Amino acid sequence: MCKNKIYILLTDTGTLFTRMIKLYTKAPYNHASVAFDHHLIEVYSFGRKTPRNPFIGGFVKENLRAHYFKQARCAIYSCDVTTEQLERMQQFIHKIDRQKHLYSYNLLGLFAITIKKRFIRKNAFFCSQFVATLLQECGIVNYTKEPFFMTPQDLIKSEKFQLVYQGDLENYYKHQDMIVENERQLVM
Repeated sequence: MCKNKIYILLTDTGTLFTRMIKLYTKAPYNHASVAFDHHLIEVYSFGRKTPRNPFIGGFVKENLRAHYFKQARCAIYSCDVTTEQLERMQQFIHKIDRQKHLYSYNLLGLFAITIKKRFIRKNAFFCSQFVATLLQECGIVNYTKEPFFMTPQDLIKSEKFQLVYQGDLENYYKHQDMIVENERQLVM
């Protein structure tokens, strides 16, 4: 059985919106994304569609080298998945991407967590709800909490996740760039 890796990225961008969330969660990271490669090129989540406005959100393919993530702190976790699980995840993502106009950010659901109330909206997710749904629907993790109660920290509580890196996101990329450059020089 072929093993592949996926990555869960938890971030803190330091924006006003994430600082407000942090007041409630008391957690170091308050945004969750899923990536299909260790270079973090294919990274997906539900979040801001425009960096300056946290209230306009939906399904996003995140560019982690963009200004919005420049000062971000992060924790990156890996998880082994089978080829079948990886393909199911990619199909799930591509289906949402093709129909992204039908999806929205579940801001009300995010606030419902604070009062421990179930609030489900069709085709609406907040970041950790999306990642938890993806992981459960594709048979990777079975969480005890329902996805609409999941926080970013809840996502990585499974023994399936291994910490790969923790620190400034920019430093992770510098490290990855050095690895790529070293590999390139070895080939020459």
